[in-house]
Amino acid sequence: MAPTQKQPVYVLGVGMTKFIKPRGKVDYPELGFEAGVKAMLDAQINYDDVDQGVACYCYGDSTCGQRVFYQFGMTGIPVYNVNNNCSTGSTGLYMGRNMIAHGASDCVLVVGFEKMFPGSLQTFFQDRANPTSTTNLVMKETRGITKAPGAAQLFGNAGREHMEKYGSKLEDFAEIGRINHAHSKNNPYSQFQDEYTLDQVLKSTMIHEPLTKLQCCPTSDGGAAAVLVSQSFLDARPHLKKQAILIAGQCLATDTPQLFNRSAIELVGFSMSELAARTALAEAKTDPKDVRVCEVHDCFSANEMVTIEALGLAAKGKAHELIRKGGITYGPNSQVVINPSGGLISKGHPLGATGLAQCAELVWHMRGWANNRSVKDTKVALQHNLGLGGAVVVTVYKRADGSAATDVSSEEVGKINGLGYNPAVVAKGFTKEQVDRVRSKKARSEWALQDTEQKVEARF
Repeated sequence: MAPTQKQPVYVLGVGMTKFIKPRGKVDYPELGFEAGVKAMLDAQINYDDVDQGVACYCYGDSTCGQRVFYQFGMTGIPVYNVNNNCSTGSTGLYMGRNMIAHGASDCVLVVGFEKMFPGSLQTFFQDRANPTSTTNLVMKETRGITKAPGAAQLFGNAGREHMEKYGSKLEDFAEIGRINHAHSKNNPYSQFQDEYTLDQVLKSTMIHEPLTKLQCCPTSDGGAAAVLVSQSFLDARPHLKKQAILIAGQCLATDTPQLFNRSAIELVGFSMSELAARTALAEAKTDPKDVRVCEVHDCFSANEMVTIEALGLAAKGKAHELIRKGGITYGPNSQVVINPSGGLISKGHPLGATGLAQCAELVWHMRGWANNRSVKDTKVALQHNLGLGGAVVVTVYKRADGSAATDVSSEEVGKINGLGYNPAVVAKGFTKEQVDRVRSKKARSEWALQDTEQKVEARF
């Protein structure tokens, strides 16, 4: 049993880069620097306030985190480097929350970044056991192996099992893709902002049935960050309390023996998602029916389908019925808006940044800043971030006073944050003065920074 939470933890600041195609033009020190600076500007803190740092990435040599964090300052604080597959960013979030909740820190900066290779995910170490080889062996023995990308096979097979067991159809999976692409047009950080008809999604290139190309997330470069703080840190800055969002419940879970029960749905982590959701919602003293906004790890539409059920947003075998009646998007029949950001399918999926980008999206909603895609009467927001191999983090967000989020005008947001614009609806850079404001006053190094600041500013 997990230890009882010692003290509340708040997300005080968030920031992210625009997610882009991986063309090798932007390196990870820039991505991490941009995201971290934006998060600290949003939190209205200086790096000297930060007690510990967590760096989240999958592709890179050891201590990439230090390379990023040294640009903010060289204050000697602990910096942890985290790799937990696709759930890396929210694993860092979970670590930061634990540090504060149990008294080890008052302020933690979590930065996720990823510079990826074009095309489907690859395995780099050919001279040792693949960590998911046992999973792949179950797939081989139950469903066979095709020439499709491995992840698409695993998740596509989960979709096939859902169709066989519960009667979902190709159109139901395509509708998930259509909705995510439609949502992304309101997210300025999204890699893609194109809208498609259901027919276009269905008729795009088949990758592994039921998954067509427009139902699969792209590889991406990008960064995202969050500043987490304790109650005492926040109490010392009462003017920031309105923007601080409470992490009301959270659970990092790993696989149960169900993983190997020869079910394709279990093979993509259904039981660990179910366990994490149940635990996080219980800690937050809330029910799935209270969730109005949700960021789900939709690396493929099939994963969104089964995860809707794992999170308790629909009964087992009933997710497609919720989708058919318009229950997961905006409109008169909406039960919960899933992936208002566009999700991984349209926003993109830079592995180390994804969980923190989900956090940023939901924090903006809970503050009322996401005023071009808000969901009325939102009191609870839910985040799900999954990594095969495996780990999943489910996080529940609430406003500190338990009230519902209400829209704040972008003009008012610009006054609140002192930036003159609303980062939830406009993706902008920063000035040299703003960078100077957040970098360490006592232990900064221009040698560590090199020309990163100029490179970031040049992109804007």
